[in-house]
Amino acid sequence: MSLQDKIAVVTGAGGVLCSVFAKALAGEGARVALLDLNAAAAERVAQEIRQSGGEALALECDVLDKASLARAHAHIVETFGVCDILLNGAGGNSPKCTTTHEHYSPKELDAETVSFFDLEKSGFDFVFGLNLMGTLLPTQVFALDMLDRSGCCVLNIASMNAFTPLTKIPAYSAAKAAVRNFTQWLAVHFAPAGLRVNAIAPGFFVTAQNRDLLFHADGTPTPRTDKILAATPMGRFGAPEELVGTLLWLADADKSAFVTGTVIPVDGGFSAYSGV
Repeated sequence: MSLQDKIAVVTGAGGVLCSVFAKALAGEGARVALLDLNAAAAERVAQEIRQSGGEALALECDVLDKASLARAHAHIVETFGVCDILLNGAGGNSPKCTTTHEHYSPKELDAETVSFFDLEKSGFDFVFGLNLMGTLLPTQVFALDMLDRSGCCVLNIASMNAFTPLTKIPAYSAAKAAVRNFTQWLAVHFAPAGLRVNAIAPGFFVTAQNRDLLFHADGTPTPRTDKILAATPMGRFGAPEELVGTLLWLADADKSAFVTGTVIPVDGGFSAYSGV
């Protein structure tokens, strides 16, 4: 168990991907603190970890509220000790900054569709806050305990949107690009203190947040799904468990001691395919 007795903090831990991350870290011996605004979702995952023989603590926490993060930090230190691994997984999109169509057309400027000109500032504020500030603030709270200690790291969750923006979701694409850039900045900034900072950029995985874009109510795929799979050489969506190998490699300082500032695609070949 390569992470035996490490203290891992996972934000957004009640979600589809981060719940798998939390369980994988616990499976390698880490004591895991699961932070989520949805306390019940975090507790369900914590119970699964404990039932499997692991150690887990679920805490309600708002990653956009530094006081909430500070309370969670104090509880974790009292219960487990200081953080060794911070996984910034909280993130998401908003319908308020999602266009109805992929491309502009004068025909879309009507009451029935959401055009670029209808996108709401509040939606952009929310998405940038959740993805970028939701990475910044937890790092400020937890990284202070990680400086000049061996075996510590910060792991951020970017997206393939960070490299090439997807249609219809401009705020999410721009926010994840910011997370990618911020990961590199943090890696350089904290290198003298021995704190490694990396990110995983998942390709296309089905989650609660994107399901409505990918599937109709009856479960049949949308045209967007057809386009995604046609552009993914492996021809399918990823399974959350297929991110675990990259996660554990980056979290284990014995295996990735000289790796920092990377943003690693796990995308079934999406980023390698030109379409031809």
